[in-house]
Amino acid sequence: MDTLTGLLDGPKARGAFLLRSVLSTPWALRIEDRAPLSLITMLDGAAWILPDGAEPVLVRPGDLALLRGPEAYTVADHPRSEPDILIGPGQICSRDGASVATSMAMGVRTWGETRPDDERPSVMLSGTYLAEHEIGRRLLGHLPTLLVRPAGVDTTEDTLVRLLATEVTRAEPGQEVVLDRLLDLLVVGVLRSWLAAPDGEAPGWLRAQADEVVGPALRLLHDDPARPWTVAALATEVGVSRAGLARRFTALVGEPPMAYLANWRLAVAADLLRDPGLTVAAVARRVGYGDAFALSTAFKRVRGLTPQEHRRPAASGEAGGAVGEVAGEAADGAAGDVLAGPSSAARSAVPPTTVVLAAG
Repeated sequence: MDTLTGLLDGPKARGAFLLRSVLSTPWALRIEDRAPLSLITMLDGAAWILPDGAEPVLVRPGDLALLRGPEAYTVADHPRSEPDILIGPGQICSRDGASVATSMAMGVRTWGETRPDDERPSVMLSGTYLAEHEIGRRLLGHLPTLLVRPAGVDTTEDTLVRLLATEVTRAEPGQEVVLDRLLDLLVVGVLRSWLAAPDGEAPGWLRAQADEVVGPALRLLHDDPARPWTVAALATEVGVSRAGLARRFTALVGEPPMAYLANWRLAVAADLLRDPGLTVAAVARRVGYGDAFALSTAFKRVRGLTPQEHRRPAASGEAGGAVGEVAGEAADGAAGDVLAGPSSAARSAVPPTTVVLAAG
């Protein structure tokens, strides 16, 4: 499993909030939903995205804009248009404090406000991930606040946009799953374009997957985190010396192999703990801890709360649904002694605010 696959396989959209917005000029929406990740594309007309504290970016039909939360932003027909609609947590939409859920509803997953004489209003498609998953947090922390991939870079993804535009207005059995997977495919496409860009500023541990030594080592750790790995065992698997692997891995990824593994194990454990059918002991075994006590000790040390404390708010948060009003380990490989957090270099890295990828 390559590194990007490992990061994206866990945090799939589950009941993501998909919405088609139809709006007559002038229009402006203030987004303060604190969602971890959102995707916006224009089907007709253009829009300006204005992240707080950054320059506005123009998004044309077919462009894909990926926004990392929880920072607020504005989407408008013009940078000087004043927002009169607020979208808050839970996708609750209001104007002057009053809900507009009923007054602006226009059919299945469609919302907006148009003038009778407007023959061609702006049409925007948005998809919002409502829950942040632990595995994805490592990737989200390095994303720019706004990432834009122009239309025409990939014909497959352009086709997916048209397919999503068609599917979003349907009300058929299993429709939610179809929409979630289409949203996932589009997000992965944008991320792949960002990673492939020479100036995309992707984190070292993602770029390192292309390295002939570190790439295979990362795949081994992702494929089998429960294995009692040591640097020596990992070096043997990839055919280099222990010292050579440790030096190269640290230089490219930003932290030693066992520190990376420790953090990865806890990230995987945190996601698994969302499953009420898995006991803490079962999760511990899946990620390489001898028992529930060892996992609980490491989890508490690094994250400041126990596995049981972690899973309670996670369960209640996801139980709320996805609909709004509108429609560790020490160098010898022992699993009990987990290293805390990412390296100082990783902690000090500040992701860029806005990245607009070059077309084709």
